[in-house]
Amino acid sequence: MTILNRRVFLGASASALALGGCANGVGGTGGPRMDSRVDATRDFLFSRYPGTRDLAQKAYGVLYMPLMTEAGFGIGAAYGKGALRINDVTVDYYSATRATIGLQIGAQQYAHALFFMTEAALGDFRRASGWAASADIRYATPNEGASIGKETTEYAPVIAFVFGQSGLILGATLAGSKYTRIIP
Repeated sequence: MTILNRRVFLGASASALALGGCANGVGGTGGPRMDSRVDATRDFLFSRYPGTRDLAQKAYGVLYMPLMTEAGFGIGAAYGKGALRINDVTVDYYSATRATIGLQIGAQQYAHALFFMTEAALGDFRRASGWAASADIRYATPNEGASIGKETTEYAPVIAFVFGQSGLILGATLAGSKYTRIIP
């Protein structure tokens, strides 16, 4: 082997070892840690808002986002990670990114869950490379959580339930959210 070939071989080997040590999520502890957070979020949701337990049993799948952090001053953004569960088993992990623009100031943290009430809505979500929340989602507030009833689940393919808010953000904004499959 010539000196040039040895250098190329050694350089390639060193690069492979260096990249192998990067935290790319494969074989890491990100999944179990995320599942633990999702379990705690689900348990809090069900204990605090009992109607959501029945809603989850009727849903084809539920995306739990344990912690979303949002801040804004004119332009705002939010970010969080969570897991999609079907029959209460994690099938995928997702990140959520939210952008807002308008009259706003402040910061807050919250959790939310998306209940996919139809097989088609769940399928559309899972097939999309990046899924944007839109007008076909019905938002429920914590006050409605204890009494989510038949009329809610019959007419909405996706129900978003926002809970556990802390902090304060004031204003009127236009917003869009995008959910993207990740490896934690």
